[in-house]
Amino acid sequence: MRSTSEQADGPGGPSGEVGGGPGGGAAGHPATAPAPEAHAYPDHWEADVVLRDGGTARIRPITADDADRLVSFYEQVSDESKYYRFFAPYPRLSAKDVHRFTHHDFVDRVGLAATVGGEFIATVRYDRIDDRGRPASTPADEAEVAFLVQDAHQGRGVASALLEHIAAVARERGIRRFAAEVLPANTKMIKVFTDAGYTQKRSFEDGSVRLHLDLEPTDRSLAVQRAREQRAEARSVQRLLAPASVAVVGAGRTPGGVGRTVLRNLLGAGFTGRVYAVNPGLDPEGTELDGVPAFPSVAAVGAPVDLAVVAVPAERVPEVVADCGEHGVRGLVVLSAGYAESGTEGRARQRALVRQARSYGMRIIGPNAFGIIDTAADVRLNASLAPEMPAAGRIGLFTQSAAIGVALLARLHRRGAGLSSFISAGNRADVSGNDVLQHWYDDPATDVVLLYLESIGNPRKFTRLARRTAAVKPVVVVKGARHSGSAPPGHRVPVTRVPHATVDALLRQAGVIRVDTVTELVDAGVLLAGQPLPAGPRVAILGNSESLGLLAYDACLTEGLRPQRPLDLTTAATPADFRDALAAALADDTCDAVVVTAIPWVGIEGTTEVLAASLREAVAGGGAAGAAKPVVVVHVEMGGLAEALSAATSTRPAPGRTRRPAAAAPAPVPQEVTEAPETPETQDPAAPARNIPAYPAAERAVRALAEAVRYGQWRRQAADPGRVPEYDAIDQAGAAALIDRVLGERGAGQESRGVTLTADETGELLGRYGIAVRPTLPAPGPDEAVAAAARLGYPVALKTTAPHLRHRPDLGGVRLDLATEEQLRTAYAELTEALGKPEELQPVVQAMAPRGVDTVVRAAIDPAVGAVLSFGLAGAASELLGDTAHRLIPATDRDAAELVRSIRTAPLLFGWRGSAPVDTPALEELLLRVSRLVDDHPEIVSVALEPAVVAPGGVSVLGAAVRLAPPPPTTDLGPRRLPSY
Repeated sequence: MRSTSEQADGPGGPSGEVGGGPGGGAAGHPATAPAPEAHAYPDHWEADVVLRDGGTARIRPITADDADRLVSFYEQVSDESKYYRFFAPYPRLSAKDVHRFTHHDFVDRVGLAATVGGEFIATVRYDRIDDRGRPASTPADEAEVAFLVQDAHQGRGVASALLEHIAAVARERGIRRFAAEVLPANTKMIKVFTDAGYTQKRSFEDGSVRLHLDLEPTDRSLAVQRAREQRAEARSVQRLLAPASVAVVGAGRTPGGVGRTVLRNLLGAGFTGRVYAVNPGLDPEGTELDGVPAFPSVAAVGAPVDLAVVAVPAERVPEVVADCGEHGVRGLVVLSAGYAESGTEGRARQRALVRQARSYGMRIIGPNAFGIIDTAADVRLNASLAPEMPAAGRIGLFTQSAAIGVALLARLHRRGAGLSSFISAGNRADVSGNDVLQHWYDDPATDVVLLYLESIGNPRKFTRLARRTAAVKPVVVVKGARHSGSAPPGHRVPVTRVPHATVDALLRQAGVIRVDTVTELVDAGVLLAGQPLPAGPRVAILGNSESLGLLAYDACLTEGLRPQRPLDLTTAATPADFRDALAAALADDTCDAVVVTAIPWVGIEGTTEVLAASLREAVAGGGAAGAAKPVVVVHVEMGGLAEALSAATSTRPAPGRTRRPAAAAPAPVPQEVTEAPETPETQDPAAPARNIPAYPAAERAVRALAEAVRYGQWRRQAADPGRVPEYDAIDQAGAAALIDRVLGERGAGQESRGVTLTADETGELLGRYGIAVRPTLPAPGPDEAVAAAARLGYPVALKTTAPHLRHRPDLGGVRLDLATEEQLRTAYAELTEALGKPEELQPVVQAMAPRGVDTVVRAAIDPAVGAVLSFGLAGAASELLGDTAHRLIPATDRDAAELVRSIRTAPLLFGWRGSAPVDTPALEELLLRVSRLVDDHPEIVSVALEPAVVAPGGVSVLGAAVRLAPPPPTTDLGPRRLPSY
C-alpha cells in the first residue's frame, strides 16, 4: 500500500491498483475482497483530540454521506502530497474512488477522518490483507494503512493522532500489525511511524520503504503518546492564557454589566495585546467603548482574535460561538450562566456548547466561569470579574467555584503571595484541572500549584498527572463536596464505587498535598512558594513567649514532627536577639526547619518592621545552610508583620521571565519525555530574597510545615519508586485460560454483575500465582464434620459461612483448635444450638493455621480510578475506624512495604507489647502477587483474601473470593481523547 505523511496523507486505502487509481489492493491483485457482513456505525470511535498547536479536531469514521466532503478535501491537497500518497500524479478522484473511500464495513476496511468546522483536514484508512498482501477478512491479522493530511494542517500532529486512533480500531477488530509502503523522500511520514513507539521492522524494496508495525502497545508507545498529550494540552491552555488579542463579546454600551466589567478589568490590568468590544447593537461601521474599538460581531473586527470572552445570555451563545469559530478565534471564556448548573435543559445546552466549540477547533473555559488571569509582564491578562490584578508571583491557582476563587485571591493578596496565573473554570465542561496541570507542569513561571476542586472528572488521569507534576513542584489540593454524595450541579463526573477516603489516599500516594480547607490551602501555598523544602522532621522553636513556644511544640508532636525544646528568648528580647537566635538555628545541623514565635513588645512602637528586617537579615546571611531550611513565623496580634515579612517575596518573578510564545510554530514533539522542567531547586540562584510566611496561630504554621515535611519526604522517595518483582510459580497463560473458560461458560448476560468463582475455581486461579488457599470441607452434619477433620488432620477449625455470619468471629460463628473428635462434635452441637440449623449456618471444617495476626487483602478495579490494592487488619474495629491503606496497581516493592506500615494498627505486626513480630516479608510478597494477578488480567474485577493470617513464619490464606467480568472501560488508556459530553 502507498502511505504518506503529514506532508501527504491519503483519502483511502492501498494504492497501486492497475491504472494508478487510489483504490483497491496491492499492485496486481483484485481491488476488493469479499465484503463481510456490514457492522453498525461505531460511534464509540468518535473522539475530540487536542493537536500539537493546542487546537482541537474531531476524529470520526468516514461514511457514505461524506462523498462531497472527501472531494472538497482532496481538491485542497497539493500535487506533491498526492504524489507522495499514490506514487504517481493523481489530480482528482473518480466516482469509483469516492465510493470506495466512503463505503466501509468497519471491520476489514475502515476509514477515519479528522475534521474541523465539519470539513475534512486529514484521513486515514486500513485494509485487511493476508500474508501475501491480498485483500482478506478475519482471521487475517495484518492491514495496510495510508494517510493524507491537507497541506494547510501539516505540522499540527494530525497524522500522529490519527495513527493512535486507527491502531486502536485495528486492535479492536483483531488486527495486530500494520504495513505501509512509503517513498524514501517522504521523510515526514516515515517519522510519524518510527516516532510512534511501536515495535517495527523496516526494509527497502523496489525503490520504496516498507514498514511493518506491531500494534501491541509498548512502554515506549505509551510514553510517546503521553508526551504528545502533555504538550498539546499544555499548549491549548497557554493559548488561552497568553493571547495576542481579546474580544469581549457582550460588552454593554452603558457602564456596568458583566461584559463591560471584564472590558474594564482587561484595560485596568494593562493587557499588552489588542482589545476589542463586541455587541450586536453597535454601529456596523465601528465605534469605541472605553477607548477600544467596538464592533457588532467578531467578523466585523477585521483582524485576528485569539480569545473571546463571552458574556451574553445563554440562548445567544451559539451564534456567538459560530461567529468566533468561523473567524479563527482560538479559545473561549464563557462567563454566561444557564447551563448544567440549572437542570436538564441546561445540561443539554452545555453539551451542545462543547460540541459546537470543538467542531471549530476551540477550547472553552466555563461555562459559568469567573475568568482567567495571567500576570506575566508581556501579557498582563485579567479576563475575569476580579476587580484588581493580582501581584505577579510563583503560584498557579485553579478553582471550580467563583466564590472560592474570589476568597482565595483576596487571602493570597493579604499574605503577600503573588500568582503566575489563575483559572476559575465554573462548570469545567471542557478545560479542567487536568489540562491546567499539563500546563503548569513545565511552566517556568509557576513553582507551586494550588487547586480547589469540587469534582474530579477523570481521577485516573488526574492521579497520573499529579504524580508527574508533584515530582518537580508541589501540588496542593482542597476537595469540596466530599460528603454530599454527588457532584455539584453542572459537573459531569464518572460513576465510581471508590470512597472519597480511598481517592484521597491515592492522591497522597501520588505526592499531592491534601488539605481540608481553603485556609490550609493558602497556608501551605505561601510556605511552599517562599521557602525551601525541609530535609527532615526536626524543628527548632524560638521566640519571646514561652507559652506560644509550648503551643508550637505540642503542635509539632501532633503532626508527627520532632521538635526540639523551645528556646525562650524572654519578653525582653530585642529584634537583634531574634536575628542572632535564628541565625544560630539555621546553622545548627540538628534541625531541619525553624518556627519563630513572637508577641508584641509592650509600650514600644515600630518594632514590627524592625523584627521583620532582622529575621530577613538572618535568613539572607545564613549561607548554604540557611538557604536549605524553611522558616515560619507565628505571631500574636502583631499587625503588619505578615506584610513586612513579605516585602522581599520570592513569589515575584525573576526579571525577564515572560509567558507569551514566539510567533514561530511549536517545536516538534520529542519521542519521549526525557527531561524534567525547571524546578525551584534548579532555578537562578540570584532570585529575589525568600518570603517568610507568618501565621496567627501555631497550629496553622506547624500544619503547613508538616505538609512540607511529608511532601519533601515523598519527593526524595519518588526518585526511587521501587520495582515490580518477578516471582516464580506464576502461570499467566493458565490463569488466562481459566478466566476465558469461566466467562465463556457463565459470563453471558452477566456484564453488569460479573461472575463469582466457586471455591475450587478461586483456589485454582490463585494457585497459578503462587497464592495457596487453605482448603475447607463442607460439614452439613456432625458426622460429615468428623469425616472432614479426619481427612484434613487435627487440629481443625469449625466455622460458619452463612453471609450474615461470615468474617464475624465476634458473633461466635468460629470454633478453633479442635484437637479431637469429641471436641469437634461438642463444638458442632454448641454452634447449631446457639446460631441455628446447619442448613442456615453452612458450616465448614478447615485445618488450623499457625497463630498470627488476621489481615485482609483486597483488590478491585474501578472504571474511574483504576485497579486499587488495599490492606488492613481483619475485625470490626479496623472496619469501623476505616483503618485501611490503598495503593494503585501495579504495586512496587516499596508500595507493598508502605501498605503494611501505613495503617494505624501496624504496630500489631511488629511485636507490639511484647508479642512476636510476624513475617512481614511474606505478607508483602502476598500483596505483590495479588497486584500482579489483577494487573495481568483486567477481567478480575475484585479479589478478597479474608482472613490472611500472618504468623511469625509465613502467611496462611483462610478465605478467598474472586469476581470476574468483561474488562471495564477505562478513562485513561487507549488513544488520546478529550472527555465526551
